[in-house]
Amino acid sequence: MANVIPNLVTERLLLRPLGLDDAPAIQTVFPQWEIVRFLASHIPWPYPPDGAESFLRNVALPGMAAGREWHWSLRPKTTPEQLIGVISLLVGEKNNRGFWIAPEWRGQGLMSEAVVAVTDFWFKELGCDLLRAPKAVENITSRRISQSSGMRLVGTETHSFVSGEHPAEIWEITAVEWRARKGTT
Repeated sequence: MANVIPNLVTERLLLRPLGLDDAPAIQTVFPQWEIVRFLASHIPWPYPPDGAESFLRNVALPGMAAGREWHWSLRPKTTPEQLIGVISLLVGEKNNRGFWIAPEWRGQGLMSEAVVAVTDFWFKELGCDLLRAPKAVENITSRRISQSSGMRLVGTETHSFVSGEHPAEIWEITAVEWRARKGTT
């Protein structure tokens, strides 16, 4: 797997690889119940004052350097200095993509744009065959993003989230399905 992480660009967003200098912005935006409640239970809550820096130093940056993880900040093209969310790709059998966006930026299709960009990267640049994304059944917005990006529901399980144990749906899409959807070979 490649460990060079490029900038990605969508119609309205700049996706920049995360760096340690993103810690203050993440620390300001991320610790909101609306953002964290359906994220994996390993995320500390209440979020500690050094949570963003700890995540970057101990999880994201080592994973990126090892070529196992790819993390980008989401920034509006109109205000590229403003971090409004994060989207990540991860090597693993059960979970390959995760994301969050500040509540005030939701409902504009921005995360859908970011999902298309990183899914293209997953299949085209990394050469992966399958992308899987579990999500809490209650997380309707995330489900809609999976549906609109061509993923299909393949199962349900119980997962531990920051807000507790919840039924979770497992969504996936293959490289063949993605290429057919995009009209590429």
